[in-house]
Amino acid sequence: MKFHNGEEFNALVAKWNLERAMGKDTTNPHPEFFRGITQIETPNDYTLILTLKDSDALFIPHLAEGDAVMLPMKMYKNAKSHPIGTGPFKFVKWVRGDRIEMERFSEYWNPQLPYLDKVTVKIIPDAMAQIAALKAGDIDVIGNIAAPETAKALAADKRFKVGNGTSTAEVIMSTNNKAEPFNNKLVRQAMAHAIDRKTVVELAMSGFGTPIGSHWSPGTPYFVDLTAKYPYDPKKAKALLAKAGYPDGFKATIKLPDKYEYSRRAGEVVADMLGKVGVKLNIEIVEWGQWIERIFKKKEYQLTVIGHSEAWDIGIYANPNYYFQYDSQSFKDAYQKAIKASDETEKAKWFGVCQEIIADDAVNGYLFSAPSIPAVKADVMNWWDNYPTIAQDCTEVWLKK
Repeated sequence: MKFHNGEEFNALVAKWNLERAMGKDTTNPHPEFFRGITQIETPNDYTLILTLKDSDALFIPHLAEGDAVMLPMKMYKNAKSHPIGTGPFKFVKWVRGDRIEMERFSEYWNPQLPYLDKVTVKIIPDAMAQIAALKAGDIDVIGNIAAPETAKALAADKRFKVGNGTSTAEVIMSTNNKAEPFNNKLVRQAMAHAIDRKTVVELAMSGFGTPIGSHWSPGTPYFVDLTAKYPYDPKKAKALLAKAGYPDGFKATIKLPDKYEYSRRAGEVVADMLGKVGVKLNIEIVEWGQWIERIFKKKEYQLTVIGHSEAWDIGIYANPNYYFQYDSQSFKDAYQKAIKASDETEKAKWFGVCQEIIADDAVNGYLFSAPSIPAVKADVMNWWDNYPTIAQDCTEVWLKK
């Protein structure tokens, strides 16, 4: 196996990359994923032996994420603007704000792949402009339709195929658990009863998406369906608010990122629902850079709506400094048992307990698992319907002539 620049990919290169991932290169956002490694051995060029200090049920999934990306040892410093990997397509050109061009890598480890000679990724931020480009024949694929209300009409056109799959993203009403009155569990539970998830999916996503009751996607192993824990019940929501000391409700602000249409739509629907039980929300649209700085980093918010797309990311609830500011020793204990589980039965048990705990605490407003809605020309074959990881894989895609 070779990198696109001709360098060999072997066990020594993998060792060097994992050492960087553990923290020797401070650019890795999640060095904690790999700090459980106590020893890396390379008895020969094609054998890598990793020793962990403890069991880690998520170690293998983390090795499949971008945080464990394998880079060449000689030319890795330019990876942000000129990426070099071992994949089926190699980087050719990046025209900022317009497109990324890639071509078939002739020395890919599987000589039969990829089928395509070239792939160009067009950057078209506007959802309707994407649809127009597909209909005009300027592009062959929309990886995920950003305007789901257009999907059904597009699917009725014989020139195109539209998928309805799953993703790893949980769309939630993120809640600052230290901001009053949201530090009151009864208030959070009241809001959970005030939200009709199925209606949120219908109005915000034109019916695409799967209602969820905890921070776990249905397509991920060990999923537990907890949507029945807080059924839509406005009367119960009002009763819980009264019990919490807010018989007349209260006012708050929900800050929605301008970058994501689904966030704004879902936020508006949720605000209307909460208003009917006395929780009057002021909607503030926030520029994405400000959202990252003020909400995610500084935690200057009460409510927001965003999708969490990292697979297996329920561990964020074990971090009280995360922007939810949720601190539960029972969750931390359950999560550690899940991570250290030695077999599938134990993993399923304790990851299930983790889902139960945060659902019961109504840490956030769990809305829906975001769908994958790819739209492709009728002659595009083998495009993924489901996105089990954050990737749009063209390795086995081909065009029917």
